[in-house]
Amino acid sequence: MSSVSDLLTPADLEHYEHRGYLHLEGFVGLDTVSELKQAAQQFVELSRSMEESGRLLDLEPNHTSDEPRIRRLNSPVDNHETFRDFALEGAAAQLACAILKGPVRYHHSKLNFKWSDGGEEVKWHQDIQFWPHTDFSPLTIGVYLDDVDESMGPMGVMPGSHIGPLYDLYLDSGEWGGAMSSTDVENIDFDDMVWLTGPAGSVTVHNCCMIHGSVPNDSPNPRPLLLQTYSRADSYPIAHIGANGVTGQLSGTVIGGKSDQCVVVDGREIIGAPDWSRAGAPTIFGSQQESV
Repeated sequence: MSSVSDLLTPADLEHYEHRGYLHLEGFVGLDTVSELKQAAQQFVELSRSMEESGRLLDLEPNHTSDEPRIRRLNSPVDNHETFRDFALEGAAAQLACAILKGPVRYHHSKLNFKWSDGGEEVKWHQDIQFWPHTDFSPLTIGVYLDDVDESMGPMGVMPGSHIGPLYDLYLDSGEWGGAMSSTDVENIDFDDMVWLTGPAGSVTVHNCCMIHGSVPNDSPNPRPLLLQTYSRADSYPIAHIGANGVTGQLSGTVIGGKSDQCVVVDGREIIGAPDWSRAGAPTIFGSQQESV
Protein backbone atom coordinates (compact mmCIF):
# COMPACT_ATOMS: atom_id res chain seq x y z
CA MET A 1 0.00 0.00 0.00
CA SER A 2 1.78 3.07 -1.26
CA SER A 3 -0.24 5.74 0.51
CA VAL A 4 -3.52 6.28 2.30
CA SER A 5 -4.92 8.24 -0.65
CA ASP A 6 -4.39 5.27 -2.97
CA LEU A 7 -6.51 2.85 -0.93
CA LEU A 8 -9.93 4.00 -2.17
CA THR A 9 -11.37 5.58 -5.28
CA PRO A 10 -13.64 8.65 -5.25
CA ALA A 11 -16.47 6.24 -6.07
CA ASP A 12 -15.66 4.20 -2.95
CA LEU A 13 -15.80 7.30 -0.77
CA GLU A 14 -19.06 8.43 -2.32
CA HIS A 15 -20.54 4.96 -1.82
CA TYR A 16 -19.61 5.03 1.87
CA GLU A 17 -21.05 8.51 2.35
CA HIS A 18 -24.39 7.75 0.73
CA ARG A 19 -24.81 4.03 1.43
CA GLY A 20 -23.05 3.84 4.80
CA TYR A 21 -20.87 0.81 4.10
CA LEU A 22 -18.10 -0.61 1.95
CA HIS A 23 -17.42 -4.17 0.82
CA LEU A 24 -13.82 -4.68 -0.32
CA GLU A 25 -13.18 -8.25 -1.44
CA GLY A 26 -9.66 -9.56 -0.85
CA PHE A 27 -8.47 -6.18 0.46
CA VAL A 28 -6.07 -7.60 3.06
CA GLY A 29 -3.18 -9.67 1.73
CA LEU A 30 -3.14 -13.39 2.46
CA ASP A 31 0.19 -13.20 4.30
CA THR A 32 -1.35 -10.73 6.74
CA VAL A 33 -4.48 -12.86 7.03
CA SER A 34 -2.31 -15.87 7.85
CA GLU A 35 -0.58 -13.95 10.63
CA LEU A 36 -3.92 -12.85 12.06
CA LYS A 37 -5.25 -16.42 11.94
CA GLN A 38 -2.17 -17.73 13.74
CA ALA A 39 -2.68 -15.15 16.46
CA ALA A 40 -6.37 -16.09 16.73
CA GLN A 41 -5.50 -19.78 17.04
CA GLN A 42 -3.42 -19.05 20.13
CA PHE A 43 -6.58 -17.93 21.91
CA VAL A 44 -8.48 -21.00 20.69
CA GLU A 45 -5.82 -23.14 22.35
CA LEU A 46 -5.99 -21.01 25.49
CA SER A 47 -9.75 -21.54 25.65
CA ARG A 48 -9.28 -25.30 26.04
CA SER A 49 -8.27 -24.72 29.65
CA MET A 50 -11.36 -22.59 30.37
CA GLU A 51 -14.75 -23.81 31.56
CA GLU A 52 -16.59 -20.49 31.51
CA SER A 53 -16.37 -17.05 29.97
CA GLY A 54 -14.04 -14.42 31.39
CA ARG A 55 -12.95 -10.89 30.59
CA LEU A 56 -10.76 -12.11 27.72
CA LEU A 57 -12.88 -14.79 26.04
CA ASP A 58 -16.65 -15.16 25.74
CA LEU A 59 -17.49 -18.86 25.31
CA GLU A 60 -20.58 -20.56 23.97
CA PRO A 61 -22.52 -22.64 26.56
CA ASN A 62 -21.47 -25.93 24.94
CA HIS A 63 -17.75 -25.07 24.87
CA THR A 64 -15.43 -27.92 25.94
CA SER A 65 -11.68 -28.46 25.93
CA ASP A 66 -12.02 -31.06 23.16
CA GLU A 67 -14.42 -28.97 21.10
CA PRO A 68 -13.73 -25.30 21.83
CA ARG A 69 -16.45 -22.87 20.84
CA ILE A 70 -15.56 -19.21 21.31
CA ARG A 71 -18.06 -16.44 20.70
CA ARG A 72 -15.66 -13.54 21.07
CA LEU A 73 -12.10 -12.57 21.86
CA ASN A 74 -12.36 -9.23 23.65
CA SER A 75 -9.90 -6.43 22.83
CA PRO A 76 -7.43 -8.40 20.68
CA VAL A 77 -5.45 -5.18 20.13
CA ASP A 78 -4.59 -5.10 23.84
CA ASN A 79 -3.78 -8.80 23.98
CA HIS A 80 -1.58 -9.63 20.98
CA GLU A 81 0.99 -7.62 19.04
CA THR A 82 -0.18 -8.96 15.66
CA PHE A 83 -3.66 -7.54 16.20
CA ARG A 84 -2.17 -4.37 17.66
CA ASP A 85 0.09 -3.75 14.65
CA PHE A 86 -2.75 -4.42 12.21
CA ALA A 87 -5.22 -2.06 13.90
CA LEU A 88 -2.89 0.77 14.87
CA GLU A 89 -0.41 0.77 11.98
CA GLY A 90 -1.48 -1.70 9.30
CA ALA A 91 -4.20 -2.01 6.70
CA ALA A 92 -7.13 -1.34 9.03
CA ALA A 93 -5.56 1.86 10.39
CA GLN A 94 -4.69 3.10 6.91
CA LEU A 95 -8.17 2.35 5.61
CA ALA A 96 -9.80 4.22 8.49
CA CYS A 97 -7.65 7.28 7.76
CA ALA A 98 -8.58 7.09 4.08
CA ILE A 99 -12.33 6.90 4.72
CA LEU A 100 -12.38 9.60 7.39
CA LYS A 101 -9.91 11.74 5.42
CA GLY A 102 -7.42 12.47 8.16
CA PRO A 103 -6.16 11.36 11.55
CA VAL A 104 -8.41 8.90 13.37
CA ARG A 105 -8.98 7.87 16.97
CA TYR A 106 -8.95 4.13 17.69
CA HIS A 107 -11.81 3.07 19.97
CA HIS A 108 -11.90 -0.72 20.43
CA SER A 109 -11.49 -4.13 18.81
CA LYS A 110 -13.01 -7.60 19.00
CA LEU A 111 -12.85 -10.91 17.17
CA ASN A 112 -16.21 -12.62 16.65
CA PHE A 113 -15.63 -16.30 15.86
CA LYS A 114 -19.23 -17.35 15.00
CA TRP A 115 -18.42 -21.03 15.39
CA SER A 116 -19.54 -23.75 12.97
CA ASP A 117 -22.83 -25.69 13.10
CA GLY A 118 -24.99 -23.08 14.75
CA GLY A 119 -22.63 -20.24 15.71
CA GLU A 120 -24.90 -17.65 17.23
CA GLU A 121 -26.69 -14.88 15.37
CA VAL A 122 -26.08 -11.20 15.99
CA LYS A 123 -29.50 -9.59 16.14
CA TRP A 124 -30.28 -6.42 14.21
CA HIS A 125 -28.85 -3.34 15.88
CA GLN A 126 -26.90 -0.12 15.47
CA ASP A 127 -23.54 0.43 17.16
CA ILE A 128 -23.64 4.04 18.30
CA GLN A 129 -26.03 3.29 21.20
CA PHE A 130 -23.39 0.97 22.70
CA TRP A 131 -20.71 3.69 22.79
CA PRO A 132 -22.01 7.19 21.96
CA HIS A 133 -19.56 9.76 20.60
CA THR A 134 -19.67 13.49 20.07
CA ASP A 135 -20.48 12.91 16.39
CA PHE A 136 -21.48 10.11 14.02
CA SER A 137 -18.10 9.58 12.38
CA PRO A 138 -17.27 6.26 14.12
CA LEU A 139 -17.01 3.29 11.78
CA THR A 140 -16.08 -0.34 12.18
CA ILE A 141 -13.72 -2.17 9.85
CA GLY A 142 -14.13 -5.95 9.73
CA VAL A 143 -11.79 -8.50 8.16
CA TYR A 144 -12.87 -12.03 7.31
CA LEU A 145 -10.09 -14.43 8.31
CA ASP A 146 -11.59 -17.27 6.23
CA ASP A 147 -13.62 -17.52 3.06
CA VAL A 148 -17.25 -16.65 3.85
CA ASP A 149 -20.32 -17.68 1.88
CA GLU A 150 -24.02 -17.17 2.52
CA SER A 151 -24.35 -20.32 4.65
CA MET A 152 -21.84 -19.02 7.21
CA GLY A 153 -23.85 -16.15 8.67
CA PRO A 154 -22.11 -13.24 6.92
CA MET A 155 -22.70 -9.70 8.08
CA GLY A 156 -25.81 -8.09 6.64
CA VAL A 157 -26.16 -4.31 6.27
CA MET A 158 -29.13 -2.11 5.39
CA PRO A 159 -27.84 0.44 2.85
CA GLY A 160 -28.69 4.04 3.70
CA SER A 161 -29.95 3.25 7.20
CA HIS A 162 -27.04 5.23 8.69
CA ILE A 163 -28.94 8.45 7.97
CA GLY A 164 -32.25 7.13 9.32
CA PRO A 165 -33.68 6.90 12.83
CA LEU A 166 -31.66 5.74 15.82
CA TYR A 167 -33.53 2.92 17.53
CA ASP A 168 -34.17 2.19 21.20
CA LEU A 169 -32.24 -1.00 22.02
CA TYR A 170 -33.81 -1.48 25.46
CA LEU A 171 -36.27 -4.28 26.22
CA ASP A 172 -39.86 -3.53 27.22
CA SER A 173 -38.81 -4.41 30.78
CA GLY A 174 -36.42 -1.47 30.76
CA GLU A 175 -33.32 -3.66 30.72
CA TRP A 176 -30.67 -3.28 28.07
CA GLY A 177 -31.30 -5.70 25.20
CA GLY A 178 -28.72 -4.60 22.63
CA ALA A 179 -31.03 -5.26 19.69
CA MET A 180 -33.92 -3.66 17.86
CA SER A 181 -37.40 -4.63 18.98
CA SER A 182 -39.43 -7.12 16.95
CA THR A 183 -41.82 -4.31 16.04
CA ASP A 184 -39.00 -2.20 14.58
CA VAL A 185 -37.51 -5.21 12.79
CA GLU A 186 -40.88 -5.93 11.16
CA ASN A 187 -40.63 -2.58 9.42
CA ILE A 188 -37.33 -3.47 7.74
CA ASP A 189 -37.51 -4.57 4.11
CA PHE A 190 -35.03 -7.44 4.12
CA ASP A 191 -35.09 -7.49 0.33
CA ASP A 192 -32.81 -4.45 0.57
CA MET A 193 -30.33 -6.14 2.94
CA VAL A 194 -26.83 -6.65 1.51
CA TRP A 195 -25.00 -9.74 2.71
CA LEU A 196 -21.25 -9.21 2.77
CA THR A 197 -19.54 -12.45 1.75
CA GLY A 198 -16.13 -12.96 0.17
CA PRO A 199 -12.77 -14.70 0.29
CA ALA A 200 -10.40 -14.48 3.23
CA GLY A 201 -9.05 -10.95 3.53
CA SER A 202 -12.30 -9.34 2.45
CA VAL A 203 -13.17 -6.20 4.38
CA THR A 204 -16.48 -4.84 5.61
CA VAL A 205 -16.88 -1.23 6.69
CA HIS A 206 -20.04 0.13 8.28
CA ASN A 207 -20.97 3.44 9.87
CA CYS A 208 -21.93 3.45 13.55
CA CYS A 209 -25.58 4.23 12.71
CA MET A 210 -25.95 1.42 10.16
CA ILE A 211 -28.56 -1.27 10.84
CA HIS A 212 -26.67 -4.55 10.66
CA GLY A 213 -26.54 -8.07 12.04
CA SER A 214 -26.08 -11.68 11.01
CA VAL A 215 -27.90 -15.00 11.10
CA PRO A 216 -26.51 -18.22 12.68
CA ASN A 217 -23.64 -20.03 10.98
CA ASP A 218 -25.11 -23.29 9.68
CA SER A 219 -21.95 -24.37 7.87
CA PRO A 220 -19.33 -26.84 9.16
CA ASN A 221 -16.73 -24.04 9.28
CA PRO A 222 -16.26 -21.14 11.73
CA ARG A 223 -16.60 -17.57 10.46
CA PRO A 224 -14.01 -15.44 12.31
CA LEU A 225 -14.51 -11.71 11.74
CA LEU A 226 -11.92 -9.34 13.21
CA LEU A 227 -13.44 -5.94 13.99
CA GLN A 228 -11.85 -2.62 14.90
CA THR A 229 -13.60 0.71 15.44
CA TYR A 230 -12.32 4.21 14.74
CA SER A 231 -13.65 7.77 14.68
CA ARG A 232 -12.29 11.05 13.44
CA ALA A 233 -9.59 12.39 15.75
CA ASP A 234 -11.88 15.26 16.77
CA SER A 235 -14.61 12.82 17.83
CA TYR A 236 -14.71 11.78 21.48
CA PRO A 237 -16.46 8.89 23.26
CA ILE A 238 -18.91 10.09 25.88
CA ALA A 239 -17.93 8.69 29.27
CA HIS A 240 -20.34 6.77 31.51
CA ILE A 241 -22.55 5.59 28.64
CA GLY A 242 -22.29 2.00 27.48
CA ALA A 243 -18.88 0.50 26.78
CA ASN A 244 -17.01 3.81 26.77
CA GLY A 245 -14.26 3.59 29.37
CA VAL A 246 -13.97 -0.21 29.26
CA THR A 247 -12.71 -0.55 25.69
CA GLY A 248 -9.07 -1.37 26.45
CA GLN A 249 -5.88 0.36 27.43
CA LEU A 250 -5.07 1.54 23.91
CA SER A 251 -8.51 3.04 23.31
CA GLY A 252 -8.09 6.68 22.35
CA THR A 253 -4.86 6.19 20.43
CA VAL A 254 -4.64 8.75 17.61
CA ILE A 255 -3.43 7.37 14.27
CA GLY A 256 -2.13 9.24 11.24
CA GLY A 257 -1.59 12.60 12.94
CA LYS A 258 -2.48 14.24 16.21
CA SER A 259 -5.56 15.41 18.06
CA ASP A 260 -6.22 19.13 18.37
CA GLN A 261 -8.09 18.41 21.63
CA CYS A 262 -10.91 20.60 20.37
CA VAL A 263 -14.64 20.04 20.74
CA VAL A 264 -17.62 22.25 19.94
CA VAL A 265 -20.50 22.32 22.44
CA ASP A 266 -23.58 24.50 21.84
CA GLY A 267 -21.67 26.33 19.14
CA ARG A 268 -18.77 27.21 21.44
CA GLU A 269 -15.30 25.85 20.71
CA ILE A 270 -13.40 24.34 23.61
CA ILE A 271 -9.66 23.92 23.09
CA GLY A 272 -9.06 21.31 25.74
CA ALA A 273 -6.03 20.19 27.71
CA PRO A 274 -3.88 17.25 26.55
CA ASP A 275 -5.06 13.69 27.16
CA TRP A 276 -3.81 12.80 30.62
CA SER A 277 -5.71 9.49 30.91
CA ARG A 278 -2.54 7.38 30.82
CA ALA A 279 0.19 9.58 32.31
CA GLY A 280 -1.94 11.25 34.97
CA ALA A 281 -2.91 14.88 35.24
CA PRO A 282 -0.50 17.53 36.58
CA THR A 283 -1.67 20.02 39.13
CA ILE A 284 -2.64 23.46 37.95
CA PHE A 285 0.28 24.82 39.98
CA GLY A 286 2.81 22.69 38.14
CA SER A 287 1.40 23.54 34.72
CA GLN A 288 1.31 27.27 35.39
CA GLN A 289 4.81 27.31 36.87
CA GLU A 290 6.25 25.54 33.82
CA SER A 291 4.51 27.94 31.43
CA VAL A 292 6.00 31.05 33.03
